[in-house]
Amino acid sequence: MTAMHFGFNQTNSSINFSFFLFFSMPIPLSMEDKKHFPLAFKLVVVLFLLLHCACFCSAVAGSPGGKKGKWQLLLNNTGVVGMHMALTHHGTVIIFDQIGVGQSGYELRRRYNGTRCMNTQHDLTDWSCFAHSVEYDMSLNKVRPLRLDTDPWCSSGSFLSNGTLLQTGGYGRGSRRIRYFRPCENGHCDWRQSKTLLSDDRWYASSQILPEKDRAIVVGGRQVFSYEFVPKLHSNHRSFDLPFLHRTTNKNEGGNNLYPFLHLSSDGNLFIFANRDSILFNYKRNKVVKSFPRIPGAGSRNYPSSGSSVILPLDHGDRFHKVEVMVCGGAASGAHQAAEQGKFLKGLSSCGRMVITGNKHKWNMENMPGPRLLNDMLILPTGDILIINGAKRGCAGWKNAADPSLQPYLYKPKKTLGRRFSVLKSTKIPRMYHSSAILTPDGRVLVAGSNPNNKYTFRNVRYPTELRLQAFVPAYMDRQYHATRPGNVSIHYGSATNGGVRYGEGFSVRFWLGRKPSKTVEFSAYAPPFTTHSISMNQRMLKLRCKNMVRGEGGWINAALEAPPSPNVAPSGYYMLTVINGGIPSISQWIRIIHA
Repeated sequence: MTAMHFGFNQTNSSINFSFFLFFSMPIPLSMEDKKHFPLAFKLVVVLFLLLHCACFCSAVAGSPGGKKGKWQLLLNNTGVVGMHMALTHHGTVIIFDQIGVGQSGYELRRRYNGTRCMNTQHDLTDWSCFAHSVEYDMSLNKVRPLRLDTDPWCSSGSFLSNGTLLQTGGYGRGSRRIRYFRPCENGHCDWRQSKTLLSDDRWYASSQILPEKDRAIVVGGRQVFSYEFVPKLHSNHRSFDLPFLHRTTNKNEGGNNLYPFLHLSSDGNLFIFANRDSILFNYKRNKVVKSFPRIPGAGSRNYPSSGSSVILPLDHGDRFHKVEVMVCGGAASGAHQAAEQGKFLKGLSSCGRMVITGNKHKWNMENMPGPRLLNDMLILPTGDILIINGAKRGCAGWKNAADPSLQPYLYKPKKTLGRRFSVLKSTKIPRMYHSSAILTPDGRVLVAGSNPNNKYTFRNVRYPTELRLQAFVPAYMDRQYHATRPGNVSIHYGSATNGGVRYGEGFSVRFWLGRKPSKTVEFSAYAPPFTTHSISMNQRMLKLRCKNMVRGEGGWINAALEAPPSPNVAPSGYYMLTVINGGIPSISQWIRIIHA
């Protein structure tokens, strides 16, 4: 095992000369590269100019859907398994694992209490002599260690309106803990643990930010059938029983309703999916508003069956009234018991879509190109869905899955049935149990983690612990689309604001385009999720209203946009705003939606 010592960062030494990526991602250099950096930089500039001219002199041909994307290796060693990941509005990524594994891949010279870690048998197994959380800086392509005092294994998280990550639950002494991480620019921020405790143990629970400013609901957990609100307004606030969780549990199969899927409907109610069933829940009145039809087919969708779910992009065209959820993948009936006996049943290939607003509710089913579980589902800037990571057989748990799913799937919701799925470029690195993926502002997808072993194990196992950090680069980032890509995006709130835009108010976006805009120029706002165990908690995309768009001199375009109408549609906080021209997205810029 290669340990990462405090202050040491292992990077890939390759330089990517793509025009778009040159400005949107770091150029990691080895020590030898740095000696010749002035010459290398001149070569990059010359090549950039050549590519720049070529892009603007040639016509854009083909469709971004006709390409399969590509993979990049960013780091050989993040130090910790990416069991949990979250993107902050400062362009950093919080990555953390459990502390119960003891030894990680990032060895510390000193414990956080100041005592020195020695090369003794005790210290080599002492969890406090290793980092279990890191912050990855995308601009520098480096990680730094963060402090964890209790175990966040299989926990949940949501972002507050100021960009602070509210992190809840975990294992053992960490199961009732509330943690905060407020990102900063100077690299001195760290985890802070609240003295207030959760009412119940929250191991394998889910979290959803609510329309009320800076409040989240935490639902479920292992052998816990309740929900509660965080932060607590009073110390005596308690949890509330949720009979739906009792009804959907399957004790013989490890629960199959852990990590329930949560989605906030634009009417302010909460969609909850567990096992195979779902409800629309009025959390203010502790009342089930609707019970939806059971999703067709056998098998289960929630942990340890571990399919995934998204809420499809909400659109200003219907005033954000139509809310449609999608659930994909999962494990076969009996998969958990079979895996404990060394038999790995084929996972589910089916996906279901259902509109949860209105009065007619039916699951519309279709099949992925192959079976999949332990998969992540991310909404790309184009509004398409990326299905990535996972396995084809088994279920979640230590050594409970086999046959990694190496090929991502792209799903285009607006295409006709039978033409929505396509298979993308395969990775060579299995990403199975305890892997995660997130979307970044430059349009790439970061992929980290995978550890089906109960310790960091690199040899003599079928699927070793994985510490490499990759980026999947979708086809829309290809250089042939640079002339179509909006550039230099900036957001202008106006003078009477407090660093953000209020609900229903107007704001402007300025960007540059070297040619006449496409007939379809769209503007999206994306809420970055907290990802773990195949769930992207709080992930949300909004298609914003553009009231008018004026093309000025020199290719500059000014667009007048309208903010979402209410916190039911878009809970307050930081969103990634993207300009999409003919299906080609810009680099996203952060926009903050604030309460009045």
